[in-house]
Amino acid sequence: MVIAEDSVLLRDGLTRLLTDRGLDVVAGVGDGEALLALIERLAAESALPDVVVADVRMPPTHTDEGVRACVELRSRHPGVGTLVLSQYVEERYASELLAGSTRGVGYLLKDRVADVREFVEAVQRVAQGGTALDPEVVAQLLGRSRRHDVLDALTPREREVLGLMAEGRTNSAIAKQLVVSDGAVEKHVSNIFMKLGLTQSSDDHRRVLAVLRHLST
Repeated sequence: MVIAEDSVLLRDGLTRLLTDRGLDVVAGVGDGEALLALIERLAAESALPDVVVADVRMPPTHTDEGVRACVELRSRHPGVGTLVLSQYVEERYASELLAGSTRGVGYLLKDRVADVREFVEAVQRVAQGGTALDPEVVAQLLGRSRRHDVLDALTPREREVLGLMAEGRTNSAIAKQLVVSDGAVEKHVSNIFMKLGLTQSSDDHRRVLAVLRHLST
């Protein structure tokens, strides 16, 4: 794994946190250009990391260098998972990340990462090709879609299920959250795909990204 964070203290802290829990951090960098240069060097050595954890804002302007580097990285090396950390939700950045490869992607809000175990699990999930999206990111993408009348055909329960799907939860996890049967969730999911005009897939990860890409347009 590679960590891209301009704050030395935070970068070192993330490195210690993740390595203490058995994850391998091969390098840390402080800006987007350094991140892309490092990834290209690792690619030349056939040593690409499973995942990059990156801050949205890095030097020189501290605006969007980090996320732009991640979007470029996903274009060049779609097999590398990208987990972005941000202070707040920026819909355009989230949409750009979700518009590319169907491989691992994450967007978490720093101030809402309160549980170390859940954060480590999110990093591992993205490294393995899954998703890790903060519920607030999901809510704003869903809200954006509502403005475009994409979700008008869904019932309130179907919208609730869709939001949980977009967080990366399996049908079983959704059933536990809503205290309903797995069969009820499967029916809701089937209805959601039908109403949104999406092809069903047995791959939960592809299913989530298909929905999110559809909602973020």
